[in-house]
Amino acid sequence: MPKDRTNKVSCSNYRCEIEVTLELISGKWKGLILWNLGNHEVIRFNEFRRIIPKITQKMLTQQLRTLEEDGLINRKIYNQIPPMVEYSLSEEGQKLMPILEQMDKWGKNYISNYRKD
Repeated sequence: MPKDRTNKVSCSNYRCEIEVTLELISGKWKGLILWNLGNHEVIRFNEFRRIIPKITQKMLTQQLRTLEEDGLINRKIYNQIPPMVEYSLSEEGQKLMPILEQMDKWGKNYISNYRKD
């Protein structure tokens, strides 16, 4: 099947552009991965496992591949033994940081004002 049929972002069936943004950063882990990359600049694969301990290795791999395919992160492989892989935000991924910062601010405000347990 051609890649453009399996890639939701390439489809023209969105009602508004917000759906594209949500599609790219949606899910339990993508936002956390992007947020941590924005705050650390470069993260190695195993460092992600320490930063986000509840994510499985398989899920982390899948999410990183998807974010790389979508052009939001860069992957740099060092040819050494054992191999080392570093991830960083791409230029397009860096443009998401103000959005994620606002989401963080909104979440903190919501918790302090509406979630009094």
